[in-house]
Amino acid sequence: MADRVAVVTDSTAHLAPEDVVERGIEVVPLQVVVDGAAMNEGTGIGLHEVADALRSHVPVTTSRPSPQAFLDVYETVAARGCSAVVSVHLSGSLSGTADAARLAARDAPLPVYVVDSRSLGMGLGFAVLTAASAAARGLTPDEVAALARDRAVRSSAFFYVDTLEYLRRGGRVGAASAVVGTALAIKPLLYLRDGWIELLEKVRTSGRARARLEDLAVGVGMRAPGPVDVAIHHLDNAARAGQLAERLAERLPSPGSVVVSEVGAVIGAHVGPGMLAAVISPR
Repeated sequence: MADRVAVVTDSTAHLAPEDVVERGIEVVPLQVVVDGAAMNEGTGIGLHEVADALRSHVPVTTSRPSPQAFLDVYETVAARGCSAVVSVHLSGSLSGTADAARLAARDAPLPVYVVDSRSLGMGLGFAVLTAASAAARGLTPDEVAALARDRAVRSSAFFYVDTLEYLRRGGRVGAASAVVGTALAIKPLLYLRDGWIELLEKVRTSGRARARLEDLAVGVGMRAPGPVDVAIHHLDNAARAGQLAERLAERLPSPGSVVVSEVGAVIGAHVGPGMLAAVISPR
């Protein structure tokens, strides 16, 4: 235990609870602020409460964890005998979470290596799982951080939303904000590029958007030299998410794990109901 590297992440990784427990990953929650009341994601407020607030035009925002929340976790793993921490978080272009982790690292009682994944959802989650596996094999903190960073960089995320309005409200839409006026009338396909959410294409029907999302994911998987892990995220769109997962499992030449999960309250607050996303992560 004295040489063990602890792995820390945040709640936007959307890891399965059994993976968190089995691999000993520490998860620090972001906060959702509904009509001025701040609550921790996953415990203080549920996704459906957020969706109801969005539909009712109640103000919904999100905020990063405090540096103290990270410091508490770093002190806890140090007390357990860990020798270092690799702290892997969602894109710094979308949140100040990684910055909060860096601030906490200054006062931590052990070395902390902060990794900005430049991703979110299971684009972040797969990187965290890679880090946890590397730590369990006894790799050094530098090696664990490098593997997490590499896995995140190689992941691709595409998603479809019913409207850009929620992303516009939260300021997370990047360059796509320039086309909000027209995009609100169509079905936008977006992707993550260097940590930013960007508009990829404008599609005229939801059916065409889902078909195009599938083709984009398959294209990434076909170019990968080996197995790829797949995550399908959704918000209040479970049936379509299941269908997309089945199609990708059939079409990809080397599918690894295929995960279907509803996004949490933080991401949900920015994308709105109906969102469908595909994360393709070469191993």
